[in-house]
Amino acid sequence: MNGRLSLTQVQTIGDELAIAWSDGTESFVHLEDLRRACPCAACGGEPDILGNVDRPEVHYTERSFELVRLGFVGGYAVQPLWGDGHGSGIYSFAFLQRLGTELG
Repeated sequence: MNGRLSLTQVQTIGDELAIAWSDGTESFVHLEDLRRACPCAACGGEPDILGNVDRPEVHYTERSFELVRLGFVGGYAVQPLWGDGHGSGIYSFAFLQRLGTELG
């Protein structure tokens, strides 16, 4: 193994994303938690020149938490497409593993 964290398997089970990692661990993240943790600028905000982050108010619907597709970004991240059309969040593998630890 090269020491880099990677996904060996990922699938949706009920309302959770189940992930098997190359280090032998597993993560389970509720889809709603995954969406609410979206790291894109539209959801999490962007820092201004002084580093202050103005977080936008995000409105969700039931469809906001329906995972339509999970695409891969290189060998380091996934990019979910949600039922409400949102799809700009890129979740690094390390971020996903942290979410599974913190929220799982």
